[in-house]
Amino acid sequence: MIAVVQRVSKASVTVKAEGYINTIEHGLCVLLGAEEGDGIAEAEWIAGKIARLRIFNDEEGKMNLSAQDVGGSILLISQFTLSGNCVKGNRPSFISAAHPEVAEPLVEAVRQRFVSEHNINTKCGIFGAKMNVEIHNDGPVTLIVERRPSDA
Repeated sequence: MIAVVQRVSKASVTVKAEGYINTIEHGLCVLLGAEEGDGIAEAEWIAGKIARLRIFNDEEGKMNLSAQDVGGSILLISQFTLSGNCVKGNRPSFISAAHPEVAEPLVEAVRQRFVSEHNINTKCGIFGAKMNVEIHNDGPVTLIVERRPSDA
């Protein structure tokens, strides 16, 4: 799995076709892509890693606190394009992206972990929908978090 994690002052997702809007204030916007070979172990690991990332400032201004510590929320957006390979040619190849029937349950497993294990208010986009995501990156702080099945 691959995630782009951004510390945000606010973030929202809109799906115009569905009349759907989800918004968070202070927290993390997580763009998440599942790749071929990923399973529940990768979903559990990445959820725990993101929930515990110490990227919020403490009283001394040092990045020492996690989303859990500061009561931050998470906006979780599935994004298969994170698996795009741009090495050859000018058109990305998405052959390493997990098929929707595999990816959707893994994204849901990450969401469930954020909520049930880490007690983080988590809102989502709609899997497979055309979404507009508005991100107010705080800092800016942006990290890439990856977990491959071979990393276990």
